[in-house]
Amino acid sequence: MDYHSAFSGMKVVDLSGGVAGPSCAMMLAQHGADVIKVETPHNGGDWSRILGRTYEDHSAFSIYGTLGKRSLALDLKTDEGKDVLWRLIRGADVFIEGFKPGTIQRYGFGYDAVSAKEPGIIYYSISGFGQTGPLAARPAMDPVLQAFTGIVTENKGEHDGHPHRIAISLIDMFSGLLGFQAIATSLYVRREQEVKKGRFIELSLMQGGAMLSVIRMIANYLERGVTQRTSMPNGVFNTADGQINVTMVRPTDWRPFCEAIEESQLLDDPRFSTTPARATNLDELFAVLRPMFAARTTAWLAERLTAKGIMNGRVNSYEEFLREEQVAATGIMAWLAQPGLPELVPMPNIPGLPPFESGTKRAHAPALGEHTREILAGHGYSAAEIAVLYEKKVVAGGR
Repeated sequence: MDYHSAFSGMKVVDLSGGVAGPSCAMMLAQHGADVIKVETPHNGGDWSRILGRTYEDHSAFSIYGTLGKRSLALDLKTDEGKDVLWRLIRGADVFIEGFKPGTIQRYGFGYDAVSAKEPGIIYYSISGFGQTGPLAARPAMDPVLQAFTGIVTENKGEHDGHPHRIAISLIDMFSGLLGFQAIATSLYVRREQEVKKGRFIELSLMQGGAMLSVIRMIANYLERGVTQRTSMPNGVFNTADGQINVTMVRPTDWRPFCEAIEESQLLDDPRFSTTPARATNLDELFAVLRPMFAARTTAWLAERLTAKGIMNGRVNSYEEFLREEQVAATGIMAWLAQPGLPELVPMPNIPGLPPFESGTKRAHAPALGEHTREILAGHGYSAAEIAVLYEKKVVAGGR
């Protein structure tokens, strides 16, 4: 074991689909665990594989969610498929499932059943609204929970005042990290036990959304939904050649801000000269500033604001971000080749781990069932037994 493979030698059975569960299991794989991704051989496997534009067996969602895993295509609706899963569970350290509450129990693999055979297993369930309560059975994805937890309401458009969801899978990705930390700390505790004792961990996207929003939620609650206006003209401004974000937090930022944009006369304007006055007249202040910003280039503004200690950032597209010199200088991105993809794709390197390298296990996103035969053989199935499972369509892929 070392810092780059903390979970080496551990086996994870991952039955989750989508983004939140798979991204959690992916992080375990990146830290050295043998993660066996069990997915249906029907309808394209894990449904993240068919989200958005597809590239053979993958989409952008599944490329990230399967990195470093081994894929087994298995029909759990068959008795033979259930027997295979029980064999996979034997000796496993972690079991992850993301079915609608009650489904995994109907398959016969609820926590009580699994822990009876593997008392030391860390059993992790991820769902939309939780395992209990009136909404437990309701289907849900990230956009639904953004709406339900209040995030959409907070994200009102500047020009239309209409609530909007945040386009990235915000709650899914954050919940994946929450799940990873819960499993990782559980494995740390279990390591110190003479008799390994597992546990059941539950996480919902609803809980992930609440934790993600906690600071804004507290402020909103204390302010009874009436957001206190900042005294600073923070936000995104159009420039002569793009857009720039300006963020100020201290009243003392006002003078250097005005000096930076060469509009020192604003310091003497009674509408804006004090913190309370700016808060009262913020709309008027924006009306004055917007044409001033629009007459200057982004680079000119960024240089002068930075020199005065005012936080700012050019509003980039993803492609512009990837071309930034700062990105290259810090080495935060890797460019990976994947089967079925027409070109290299960007992948953020994981903090604390070596950079990704194309062609290595860590940097490979498996096709559906790519490792089926390998996994079965590694769990004691003979060639003849494997052939029968293929013939009966209990398993698929990996031929």
